[in-house]
Amino acid sequence: MKNKQLLKTIVISITFITLFGCFSSNNSVEIKSVTSKRPVGQTNVLKLAVEPIETVRVGFIGLGSRGKSAVNRFTFLDGVEIKALCDLKEDFVKQAQNTLSNRKSTKAEEYIGEDSWKKLCERDDIDLVYICTDWLNHAPMAVYAMEQGKHVAVEVPAAMTIEECWKLVDTAERTRKHCMMLENCCYDFFELNTLNMAQQGLFGEVIHGEGAYIHDLRDKIFRSSDNKGYENMWRLKFNTSHTGNPYPTHGLGPICQVMNIHRGDKMNYLVSVSSSQFGMNAYVKETFGENSPEAKGNYKLGDMNTTIIKTEKGKTIMIQHDVTSPRPYSRLHTLSGLKGFAQKYPTPGIALEPNSHEFLSKEEFDKLIAEYEHPFITEIGEFAKKVGGHGGMDFIMDYRLIYCLKNGLPLDLDVYDAAEWSCLVELSEISVLNGGKPVEIPDFTRGDWNKLDGLKFAMKSEQ
Repeated sequence: MKNKQLLKTIVISITFITLFGCFSSNNSVEIKSVTSKRPVGQTNVLKLAVEPIETVRVGFIGLGSRGKSAVNRFTFLDGVEIKALCDLKEDFVKQAQNTLSNRKSTKAEEYIGEDSWKKLCERDDIDLVYICTDWLNHAPMAVYAMEQGKHVAVEVPAAMTIEECWKLVDTAERTRKHCMMLENCCYDFFELNTLNMAQQGLFGEVIHGEGAYIHDLRDKIFRSSDNKGYENMWRLKFNTSHTGNPYPTHGLGPICQVMNIHRGDKMNYLVSVSSSQFGMNAYVKETFGENSPEAKGNYKLGDMNTTIIKTEKGKTIMIQHDVTSPRPYSRLHTLSGLKGFAQKYPTPGIALEPNSHEFLSKEEFDKLIAEYEHPFITEIGEFAKKVGGHGGMDFIMDYRLIYCLKNGLPLDLDVYDAAEWSCLVELSEISVLNGGKPVEIPDFTRGDWNKLDGLKFAMKSEQ
């Protein structure tokens, strides 16, 4: 019996080392990640540009709250035709169809049922597939859509495993199709304005950033889609079987843009720790009773996960996740540079030398925001607020996506962003399960991370 148990332990250990590598000789990274060689004939898709698409024909998969809102926003965009709508539920498809009717848009083809999304992807009159399903379906649908010759916009996270991240990258490189993760927080007004400030050197070199997704979702997690919750309780199921940070991109994305990740720097490794699970356990006992099935659930997701990332150039990023504590909403969005500091939560503030020990006054803050207003906000910000979508940032994101496709320009966010930001889902869990050991972050560009000189948004006038 002891020999069998020992053999089992050895097999598990060998499997783990094969998947994630062995201990590093320099002790900076204990758990290595595998970066496979780029397949023969495949090249990177950095600054990928395709032929301009005069009218972008779109198919939507997933018409819950996010998808339904996206359909409405797209009716305000010029040069767009919504060709197809797809969901598991007929009611959701009909609601989206009614949105088109109310906005005097042409009726779209309807796809309803488990595998109907594949038929949507296979149509020859669609340029862009816009995916707003549960996160477990994001990568498989995005890969299939690209293989059918479609560009893809996919909700966050774009992938839930390292294997899926690589599939997104390899498929985009092989098919030469765009794969943009719909990270709307990169288009929030404060994030855009402070990005502009950072790019113009106001903060000096930014050496540390902090982002988060702190959002009390306890009530919604335990509700189905019929009751304004999640379809088939997908978020609860994942939280029951996984730990780490399953939703890292809202906080991470804007920080990576400021730090030019894969545009002159790259994320090398992370360490991640989670508190034990207290919040959901307490909530279900209080809400459903001590003897309820919910109270007997084994919820693995720790209340607060904190992940620290070290970059190639020696900079650091902290990312947090907490959806089970009674706390005010926060994405943190903190930038710390050699000449100044900015934060969005709990109260927006900026501090600059020589008086960096205190925040600017409201008058000084407002003046600075006006002076460094990002061009996207100047161009479309007021209209975006009227259309809506998290205060307008969703519309700016969609506007830029369509603008770039119509003009044959590289997208603001590429497939490497999607993979780099999403890979924290699995890597943070690996680190947590191994006592916070450092885990290497794969280089999804396969050595091309420093071929671009900083983040630059493409504009028609520059072509």
